[in-house]
Amino acid sequence: MKKFLGTIIIVFLTVLANGQTNKTTGQKTFTDSSLYLQPLEVTAIRASSTAPFTKTNLNKEQIAFSNSGQDLPFLLNQTASTVINSDAGNGVGYTGIHIRGSDATRINVTLNGIPYNDAESMGTYFVDLPDFASSINSIQIQRGVGTSSNGAGAFGATLNLATNEFNEKAYTEFNNSFGSFNTWKNTLKFGTGLLANHFTIDARVSKISSDGYIDRATSDLKSFYVSTAYINKKSSLRLNIFSGKEKTYQAWYGITEAQLTTDRTYNPAGMEKPGTPYDNQTDNYTQTHYQLFFNHSFNTKWAFNTAVFLTKGKGYYEEYKADQLYADYGLPNQSIGNTIYAATDLIRQRWLDNNFYGQIASLQYKDQKNEITFGGGWTNYEGKHFGNIIWMQHGTLTSDYQYYNYPATKWDANVYAKWMYKFNNKWQSFVDVQYRNVTHKMDGFEGNDQLTIHRKFNFINPKAGITYTHNGWQAYLSYALGNKEPNRDDFQASLVSQPKQETLHDFELGVDKRTQNVHYGATLYYMNYLNQLVLTGQINDVGSYTRTNVPNSYRLGLELQASVVLSKWLNVAGNVTFSKNKIKSFTEYIDNWDTGNQFAIAHENTDISFSPNTIASLTLNFQPIKNFDISLLSKYVGKQYMDNAQNESSKLDDYFTQDLRLGYTFKKVLFKEWHIIGQLNNIFNAKYQPNGYAYNYIYNNTITNENGYYPMAGTNFMLSVNINF
Repeated sequence: MKKFLGTIIIVFLTVLANGQTNKTTGQKTFTDSSLYLQPLEVTAIRASSTAPFTKTNLNKEQIAFSNSGQDLPFLLNQTASTVINSDAGNGVGYTGIHIRGSDATRINVTLNGIPYNDAESMGTYFVDLPDFASSINSIQIQRGVGTSSNGAGAFGATLNLATNEFNEKAYTEFNNSFGSFNTWKNTLKFGTGLLANHFTIDARVSKISSDGYIDRATSDLKSFYVSTAYINKKSSLRLNIFSGKEKTYQAWYGITEAQLTTDRTYNPAGMEKPGTPYDNQTDNYTQTHYQLFFNHSFNTKWAFNTAVFLTKGKGYYEEYKADQLYADYGLPNQSIGNTIYAATDLIRQRWLDNNFYGQIASLQYKDQKNEITFGGGWTNYEGKHFGNIIWMQHGTLTSDYQYYNYPATKWDANVYAKWMYKFNNKWQSFVDVQYRNVTHKMDGFEGNDQLTIHRKFNFINPKAGITYTHNGWQAYLSYALGNKEPNRDDFQASLVSQPKQETLHDFELGVDKRTQNVHYGATLYYMNYLNQLVLTGQINDVGSYTRTNVPNSYRLGLELQASVVLSKWLNVAGNVTFSKNKIKSFTEYIDNWDTGNQFAIAHENTDISFSPNTIASLTLNFQPIKNFDISLLSKYVGKQYMDNAQNESSKLDDYFTQDLRLGYTFKKVLFKEWHIIGQLNNIFNAKYQPNGYAYNYIYNNTITNENGYYPMAGTNFMLSVNINF
C-alpha cells in the first residue's frame, strides 16, 4: 500500500504543478484530444488504424445499439469469428465467449488498460460487472496475439474496453428494458459536463434481474460506476470507482441429450435436496474496482501516463450436498443415540476472498515518421480459497466450520517497447517486443492439501509487421509470438508431472478497401501452437482430470468482412470465417469402469474442441422513414465438437438464428430525446445449444457417451425505453 500512497501523492503534486500551462502551438500534439478523447492508457496497448494486426473497433453508438441488459459477450455476437453462450439461456447471468475457437481464458481483457482476467483461472466473468457496457465508450477487439498488452497472454484475442470518456456537456439518461422471463434492466446515468473549465463527474447506477430461460436460473445484479476527473491543457487526473454485486441461481450443470427434446429448461442444481429443490443454491459475489489515472503531455512529442489500481473481490457459492462422508470434510463419524452416521446431508459454502492490485505506465514519443511507446506494469494477486459448512442433517457444528483453506498468490510484471516507423505515405513498419515475468504460488488444492506449487515463468514475446496504404487500400503482414502460463487447475498435479508453458506463433495477412459507402476485406491467419494445453480425459498422478500439453496444433483460417451503404435508407454488413483447427496427434484416455483403469486411444489430425469450421454474421439495416430503424441480425455457427477426439456422438450441431430489432426516436417531445426499441430474438424459434461438455467411459465392454448441453431460449423479446433529458 505504500507504493499506492506514494504514487498518488506524486500524481497530485504533478497535476497541480501543471495546472497553469501555456497554450499549445497548434501542431499535432498529445494535448487536448489525446487527454480527452483518446486516453494514453488505452492508446498505449491498442493497435492504431494502420498497425499490421487484425482488429475490429466498436464505438459508443454501436455498443448502445445492442445493449438491452444482456452480458457483454452478447453485444459482440455480430463481430467476426465470435461464438457466445449463456448458462441461463437468455444472456443474463453467467455467459461465455469464444473468438477464433479460443475461450475467455485465452482472451486478454483490459479495462482502461488495466488487466481484468482472473489471475488464477484467467477467465473473464462479466457477470461481476453488470451493465458495464452502459459505461463503455469504445471497444477494440484484436484477433490473434495482437500487440503487447497488460495482463494475461492473448491466445485467441484481446478485448480493450475503455470508459474514460470526456463529456463536455451535462447529460442525464434513464434507460429501462423489460422482456421475456421477467427480465428487467433499469439504468440511470448522468454527467456534469465540464465544470469550471477543469472538472467532470460521470456516474451510473444499474439493476438487472431475470428469471432466466432455464428453471430457477435467476439473476439479481446491481452495479454502480463513478468517474471524476481534473483536466487542464497538458494533464489529466481521473479516479474511477465501480462495483458489481451478483446473486445468481446456479445453472452450471447442463442437461442430458434426452432432455433436449423432453425438458429443455430442466436444471439439476439444488436437486440433491429431498422434496423441493434447495432454494439458495446460488452464486454470490461482489467485485469493486478502484482506478487512478494520470496523463501528462510534456511537449508536442512526448507524453506519459500511469495508473494505479485495486480490485477487491469476495463471495461464495452455496450448495446442498447429499450423503457426504464426514471423513471428506475432516470430521469424525457422528454418534446420535444408538446410531453412528458415516455420512450426512449438508450445506456448504465455497469462498473466494481476493485482492488484485498493481500499476501500469507508458511513455510515448511521436513525430512525423516515428511513434514509439515504452510501457509495462506490475500486478499482485492475493487469493484465499476456503470452504465452510453451515448446516448438517446429523451432528453439530461450530459456527461456520471451515473444512479447507488454500491461499494463493500470483505476481505478474511486464515491460514492452513498440516502434511504428513511417517510410513514406504508403509504407510503414511495426516492431514490438515484450518481456513478462510470472510467479505462481499455491498452498494446497481441494483433495490435495499437501500439494504446494511454486512456479516461475519468463516470457519474451516479439511482434513485427509491415503495412501498405494507398487510395483507400490497406494491406498488412505480421508475425507475433505469444507465451502463456498454465492456470490454477492445470497445476493440480504432482511436482514430477507439472504442465509446461504454451507457445503460439501467429501469422496474419490482411487486405481491405474502404470508400465512402463500401468496405470489404480479408484476413488469412495461421496460428501454430506448441504445447497447447487441452483436455484428453487423462487422470493425472494426484487423481484429477487436468489439461495436458499436446506438442503440435494449429488454426488456419480466412476471415471475410464487408459492408455497403446501398442507399440512405438501406445498408448491409456481414462477415464469415472459414477455418481448420487441428491437433496433429494426441492420446485420449477413457475411464474403464469394468477394470478401474483408463483405456488409451491414439488420435491424429482431429478438430480442436469448440472450434467450428464456419462462423458467419449478417446485419441488414433499414430506415423506411426518418427516425425509424429496422435491423435484421443473422448468425450462423457450424458444428463443433465438445472433445478433442472429434467424436460424432459428442458434438454440437450447427445452428442459424435471426433477431429483429425495431427502433423509433422522438426528439424534443416531452424530453430532449427518447428512444423506443423492441427486439425479437430467435424469431424462428430455433432449438440450439452453443455450449456443452462430453464424458466418455467404458461399461460392460461398451464405450458410452454422456454429454451435457446448455440450451438457449427460443423466441423471446426485449422492449426498451431510453430517455435523454
